[in-house]
Amino acid sequence: MRNRSLLILTAVVTTGALTLTACGSRDDDKKGSDSGGGKTTVVIGIDAPLTGSLSALGQGIKNSVDLAAKTANKENVVPGVEFKVESYDDQALPASGQQNAIKLVANKDVLGVVGPLNSGVAQSMQGDFAKANLAQISPANTNPALSQGDNWGSGDKKRPFKTYFRTATTDVIQGKFAAQYLFNEAKKKKVFVVDDKQTYGAGLAAIFADEFKKLGGTVVGTDKVTVKETDFSPAADKIKASGADSVFFGGQYPEGGLLADQIKKAGANVPTMGGDALYDPAYIKASGQSNDGDLATSVGYPIEMLPTAKKFIDDYKAGGYKDPYAAYGGYSYDAAWAIIQAVKAVVAENDGKVPSDARAKVTEALSKVSFDGVTGKVSFDEFGDTTNKQLTVYRVEKGEWKSIKNATLQD
Repeated sequence: MRNRSLLILTAVVTTGALTLTACGSRDDDKKGSDSGGGKTTVVIGIDAPLTGSLSALGQGIKNSVDLAAKTANKENVVPGVEFKVESYDDQALPASGQQNAIKLVANKDVLGVVGPLNSGVAQSMQGDFAKANLAQISPANTNPALSQGDNWGSGDKKRPFKTYFRTATTDVIQGKFAAQYLFNEAKKKKVFVVDDKQTYGAGLAAIFADEFKKLGGTVVGTDKVTVKETDFSPAADKIKASGADSVFFGGQYPEGGLLADQIKKAGANVPTMGGDALYDPAYIKASGQSNDGDLATSVGYPIEMLPTAKKFIDDYKAGGYKDPYAAYGGYSYDAAWAIIQAVKAVVAENDGKVPSDARAKVTEALSKVSFDGVTGKVSFDEFGDTTNKQLTVYRVEKGEWKSIKNATLQD
């Protein structure tokens, strides 16, 4: 999504901030916190929508980072270091995300952040993290400008912030993949494109539409809706009148589910397709009409199908988390584990201690990280983007999302 729509090295917090004493073992200024037993505390920050309509995804992100930190501590992955998490709720709002970034930067024990979910929120945070040399890894951001700059579409790719990474592939891949499936395999030739005017949704819709037209399809109409509105009947009426044989929606599942419902109520019996931000059970629940036949792409393969994810799934269940890991749990765990591996490398190079310039060194180490994670091989390219470009098409069948196509694509 996601704006998902974009990566911050975030950590899960329990209620109440961690109070850190100045008696740790950082190598020169001794300002790191001591967690007891002579270990230095390293905090992984988390920023995600923990309340509101996207909280199911946010809680999955938070819990998965928490699980990674607990696993690292249990297995003593970094001798002399205890990982803790500190989480913040951005409510999917850019302004809240920026305030959270300022708070995370202020805690000197935060050496990486996981998040956010939304690309628009990530845009508001990147600058603050970059100034502080604090790495962020998003498990869900897909807007290409976050890592490749505003001119990526013309081929002029320049990384805006060296501190930004992501474990989710970009909409350059996802948008093309969706268009190729809808045109070549679903055999739809006349699509109506709608977006929610947000960074993620508008960007994804534009990439999809461009590829669909290149394939020989026709975009018979376009429209925009507003986030948190519920009456999309004007758009539904336009879609019915256009003669479209399909709809592509760039946006999140709360609006997407309602839009699909109202399209069908308007008498247009056509499938709605969207990106990873639609792939959630809540999309189906939002509609009073049957969603059977609706489609969504999502980053990666279903982790339940991956042998590499079995331990994560079992450990998550054993952890007793109230909320499911949801669509981005595996990518969040891998993001946190990448931070943990970077910290491990930095500490090993500094005689077993966390260096005073740990943030800058962790950022540098992340560019060299490579390991087999929950979602497959985890490593980053020169833009901080994941090298794992796997995607899946899902279709609603009998009221549930079912995986119908897996593919690995190139830019």
